[in-house]
Amino acid sequence: MKTLHDVPAPAKLNLFLHITGRRPDGYHLLQSVFMLIDWCDTLHFEKRAGGTISREDLTVALPAQDLITRAASLLQQRTGCADGVHIAVDKQIPAQAGMGGGSSDAASCLLALNRLWNLNLNLATLEKLGLELGADVPFFLRGRNAWVEGVGEKITPIDLPPADFWVIKPPEGINTAEIFAHPGLKRDTNAATISVFAANPYDFGQNDLQPVAQALCTGVTQALQVLHTAGLNARMTGSGSAVFAPCVANTLEISVPDGFLARYCSNMESHPLLGWASSES
Repeated sequence: MKTLHDVPAPAKLNLFLHITGRRPDGYHLLQSVFMLIDWCDTLHFEKRAGGTISREDLTVALPAQDLITRAASLLQQRTGCADGVHIAVDKQIPAQAGMGGGSSDAASCLLALNRLWNLNLNLATLEKLGLELGADVPFFLRGRNAWVEGVGEKITPIDLPPADFWVIKPPEGINTAEIFAHPGLKRDTNAATISVFAANPYDFGQNDLQPVAQALCTGVTQALQVLHTAGLNARMTGSGSAVFAPCVANTLEISVPDGFLARYCSNMESHPLLGWASSES
C-alpha cells in the first residue's frame, strides 16, 4: 500500500454542554454528547521513503505545525517508523468553530498512517497518542456518537436517531481558554443521566459556554438569530463559534450575512473509519 486517498475526517456537534464543577487543578468537569455529522475534511496520503513528512493545503492554508503534521510526527517518533508521507488536505470544517475539525483530522491521520505504514497499533495505543494531541481526539478514534463526562476522558457510546441540522459559522472564532477563564461562566449545572437525555435528545439541556461566548463574539448572537428567525431551536456547539439547530427538512430558506458559512448536515451513525484499528491488544 503506497497511497490512501479520500480519507474522511468528520466534524462533531455538542448536542449540549454542561459544566458540573471544577477540579482542584482547575480543569472543568463536563457532561456532553458528541455527535458526528457529515461535514468533513478530506485527507490524501502518499507514502514516501526517507522519513520526510510534508503537507499540501488544497483549500485553506493551515499553520506549519497543525494537528495533522503533529499527529504524523508523533506516530513516527513513537514507533521508530522509517517511512515518510506526503499529506494533501482538503479543509472544509471551519477553525475555532467548536466542531472538532483539528482533532478529527488528527484522528484520521493516525488511523490512516497506522495502515499506510503497516504499524498495526491497536486502538488503545492510538488513543494514548491521540490524547497527547487533544482531548477530543480519542472520541474521533473510537468512532461512535458518545456521552462524554469528566474532563472529556469518560466516553460512553450511545445510539442517536437519524436527524438533520442547519449549522452556521460566523467569520469570527473564539478562544476556548478565554471562555473557560471567564468569571461569568456557569460552573454548577446539575449532573444529568443518559436516560433523561435519551428521552428528548435534540432538545435537552443547554450549552453553558454560550452566554459567555455571546458576550465575547457578536457573530454567535447573529448566527443564533438567523436560525431563531427561521423558527428553529438553535444553540452553540462546543466552545463555539458555530451554532446549529435540528431541522426536519431542507426546505427552509436560510440567508446569512456576508462572511458567514451555512450548511445543511445530517448526523452519522458511526465514523467512516470505524474498525480501521483493532480493539484487541
